[in-house]
Amino acid sequence: MHDVPDPEVPVLSIVDLGVFRKVEENEGTFDIYITPTYTGCPAMKAIEEEINRVLKREGISNFKVKTVLSPAWTTDWMSDEAKEKLREYGIAPPEQSTEEHLKALITGNRRSVKCPFCGSAETRLTSAFGSTACKALHYCDACKQPFEEFKCH
Repeated sequence: MHDVPDPEVPVLSIVDLGVFRKVEENEGTFDIYITPTYTGCPAMKAIEEEINRVLKREGISNFKVKTVLSPAWTTDWMSDEAKEKLREYGIAPPEQSTEEHLKALITGNRRSVKCPFCGSAETRLTSAFGSTACKALHYCDACKQPFEEFKCH
């Protein structure tokens, strides 16, 4: 599963992202469980196809890919390595846990998102949605770069 990239952020595998949940053997068939970052995520079909391609390339054909919606995916499932890969790719990673993020939303104490290019917190949200529903668009007033943030949830 480490060889299966996220089609929207190819520097991450589905393992890095936390989309891959587990594998269980069931009467000689391997059940592979995945969870979308958002319900209705359009990348899930591409992820399933890539899992099929990678496993068949390895000579494994006795498997089923199963999508699990509960519990819902959270950015807490992303590895620290995945967050650093996002930053290096030019996408601001989530910097708080889902619980911290929810508390900030309730209290109105949302933190500035740090620019992945220069590290400045002098940034502003320009759109709640980026190229995909799981990202938001920001602008850095320090280095004058637009960038995406992988939203915490």
